[in-house]
Formats: sequence, structure tokens, C-alpha cells
Amino acid sequence: MKHKYYLIIVILIAAQFYTNAQSGGIDKVGTTSFQFLKVMPDARSTGMGDAFISVVNNADAVFWNPAALTKVENIDVSVSFVDWFLDVKHFSFAGAYNLEGVGVFGLQILFNDVGDIPVTRVSDLYRTADGSYNPGITGETMHPGSRVIGVSYAKKLTDKFAFGLTVKYAYEDLVEKNASTVMFDGGLSYQTGFKSIEIAVSLRHFGPEVKFLDSPYPLPQTFAIGISANLFAPGEALISQIENQKLLIAYNLFQPRDYSQQHNIGLEYTYNDLISIRGGYKLNYDGEGLSFGAGVNYNGYKVDYSYNDYGEFLGQVHRFSIGFSIN
Repeated sequence: MKHKYYLIIVILIAAQFYTNAQSGGIDKVGTTSFQFLKVMPDARSTGMGDAFISVVNNADAVFWNPAALTKVENIDVSVSFVDWFLDVKHFSFAGAYNLEGVGVFGLQILFNDVGDIPVTRVSDLYRTADGSYNPGITGETMHPGSRVIGVSYAKKLTDKFAFGLTVKYAYEDLVEKNASTVMFDGGLSYQTGFKSIEIAVSLRHFGPEVKFLDSPYPLPQTFAIGISANLFAPGEALISQIENQKLLIAYNLFQPRDYSQQHNIGLEYTYNDLISIRGGYKLNYDGEGLSFGAGVNYNGYKVDYSYNDYGEFLGQVHRFSIGFSIN
């Protein structure tokens, strides 16, 4: 009976945030700050089309749903690299430690490196003695970027229900101006106990508005609800039990502050707990759609890769993650 009450709590929280989120939409595109927070760092999740908040089971939960940190049995570490657009690079670290009887603690560190950008000034527009044109190049460079550091705590309230909280500090340097703030993430995870179905909700990037110049802008707050299950697996599954093989299906509904609802569907096929192949699709995203990925997990050491197609103009994005678990 207690588990039913927890499920009702999850549904009510989801419904409340869902209702509040309807005030957003496509008319609010470009109205939030700290856009780099929208770039998800790890390769496994992005290979599944970001349908991940009820799936994540390692230290990367600090980026998705802190409640899922309770799935870490002892120690888990993950390091990721994103080859983003226009030579922008993202680097991230996630770590988790399960302190028996107390809860699970998580750490996240993220760097966004824009690279060197040539400085130009109108005062440097001129023609040289030989007639060539200098388009304002000064010979100087600027180096904008951003970074995040955060800590998380998660705990199981029952064998099926868990919660998690994250507090993080984010800083963005735009050279001429910079801004920083403290923000929060929260999440709930519910393992139904029925045929491997799991439900999760999360709220990310909750905090005060950020001000670079005169006008403040809100953070890219995002609410998500997700559900996942094994279609087939050695253990509990929706369709059938199959030795040494597992097919996971997941769905997420995202409600960002600055866009209308977005839907994510993902699949992951795993053979012998060793090799995984992934695919996903995003609905109602500008330029995003199909994603693919693969990974290897051997004796606790993990290597993952994902490919995301952003269309004709932006091209492809590649992500790489490595990590290890000590159980």
C-alpha cells in the first residue's frame, strides 16, 4: 500500500509541473540564459535520443536524475567528451559513491571550451599600403567559456522509491560580461516491481534569473517525466525472458522553459552484458532527430560512443564516454 502512495505522489508532482509548463512554448525560444546547460555530455544517453531519466544507472545520473544515483552499488566514475559545433568542446566528469546506511553522494564537473576567437574592432578597418583589406582584425584573441561544479545526494525511501537532490554552481564568461549563479536539480525514481517498468521525474536547472547586462534572463529550467522497461531480458520483461540478451525501450517527455513539449524515444540492445547497440529519435526539436550509439562494458570498465544528426546546416555531433564501476 505504501508503494501505491509513492506512485500517486510521483504522478501528482508530474501533473503539477506539466500544468505549470504549459505557459511555455515556441514563442519563448531564445529567452533563457546559460544555454550550454542543455548540452547533455554522456554518450550512452544521447545514443538513445536522450530518453534516459528512468534508465540511467551510473554516475551520469548527476546530469539527468539525481534519484537514480541510488542504483550505484559502490563507486562509479564517468568521463565524457563532446565534439560540438564550430570547434566548441565539452568535457565532463561524474562520480558517485554509495555510503552504506547514509545514501549516495555524487559529484559533477563540466567545462565548455569555445576556443580562441579573433578580436575585431571597427577602428581596425583599413587598407594596407599594398591595397589589401584588413577586416578589423587586431591580432588579439578572446576565449569565452563556461563551467559547472555540483554535488548530489540520493537515498532510497523504500526498496522501490528513491529521491535525489543536486546543488550546483555555474559560471559563464562572455569576455565583456560574465555571470554566475547557484541552481538546483531534483528527481524521483519509482521501480514499480511489475515486469521491469520504471517511472522517473526530474526538474533541472531551477534557480534565480541571470543578469549579464541590464535585463535578467531565466535559467533553462526543464521538467521531464520518463518511463522504461525491458521488452525482453534474462529477468523480468514485458514480452519474454531470453538468456544473455536484453532489449530496453524508454520514453521521455520534456517540457523546457523556452520551448513547447518535446518527446524522446530510445532503444538499447545488449548482448551478454558486454556489447550494446543504441538508437533514438527526438520529436519537436529544431534540426535534431535520429541518434545512434554503441558501447562495451567489460569487468566494470565502460566505453561508449554516440552519433547525433543535427541536419544539413549544423552537421553531426560525436560523443565519447569512458568509465568504471567498483561493486
